Amino acid sequence: MTQPGFHAARGPAGAAILDLATGRWTVLDPIAATLLDLPAAAPDRAAAIEGATTRWAATGADPDRVRADLTRAAADLDHLRAGRTVQYIPPGPPPTVRFAPTTRPTFRDRAAAGIGLACALLLLRALPTRHVVTIARAATRLPGRPARVHEAEAILSAVRSAGAWWPGRVACLEESLACHLAAALTGHRVHWALGARFTPRGAHAWVEADRHVIGQDEHDRLWPYLSVLLVSNSNA
Repeated sequence: MTQPGFHAARGPAGAAILDLATGRWTVLDPIAATLLDLPAAAPDRAAAIEGATTRWAATGADPDRVRADLTRAAADLDHLRAGRTVQYIPPGPPPTVRFAPTTRPTFRDRAAAGIGLACALLLLRALPTRHVVTIARAATRLPGRPARVHEAEAILSAVRSAGAWWPGRVACLEESLACHLAAALTGHRVHWALGARFTPRGAHAWVEADRHVIGQDEHDRLWPYLSVLLVSNSNA
């Protein structure tokens, strides 16, 4: 049986890791991020840590402290990964961010949004993250085509309207998964993204269509998040 994925992405501020086995996030600073690809053999690992120590010491860091921090972080990463390989999202240009949706949803959008939100709430409360991701990937196998920006905005608007009637929590994870599922029900595909930021540290979930992040907060005009896991098709 394949072990749950261990997903990571790097950026100038460090690296973010999502462990699908537990649903937990780990955010690494730029020094610790260099350890993600450490070789398994002990002599090679020691040489890699020493090389990283030399590079950071050249910037003015205390070499003894850097070496100790790297050795400790390497042990923590080994425990976290438990022998699994890391799956990376390759770096790319920052996406275009769109804010409050302005497209009016159709009756079909609203019906799909209600079903999608109910399914998202149930899945996120009843199943581990790795199973939720598996179901989200399965939804991309439904017949359909990539959503245009205005179509994704209409579905997100419908999801938010449905969420206003829910007495419990509908945050970014529930909302974005509901949008992903509702889009699939209407014959469209959006990309469901899970990611993190570094300052301040935090995780986030959102949907993308045609390389646009849909319906984000006005405070995120300078997009601070790094995509770590992107569900875009059945093989994502």
